[in-house]
Amino acid sequence: MFLHLGADTVIPLKDVISITDIKVVKLGINEEFLKTMEEENMIDDVSEGNAKSLIVTEKKVYLSAISPSTLKKRAYFLSESDEE
Repeated sequence: MFLHLGADTVIPLKDVISITDIKVVKLGINEEFLKTMEEENMIDDVSEGNAKSLIVTEKKVYLSAISPSTLKKRAYFLSESDEE
């Protein structure tokens, strides 16, 4: 199954490690992680400058304009339907 992140971007659900609120990331130690990912050119900003979520995968970090709660609901729905 695939998770739609917005802006015509979809990623395999199995690749998702975490979905986090961008506000939380910018407050703590995760800010250093984000800076490192930027330096390594491993961030794909599909939010058009309006990031609400940080999605971490094995190969990339995505910034999405879709809220983390909505993305988590989509992921849960997809994983539930995959079991049927």
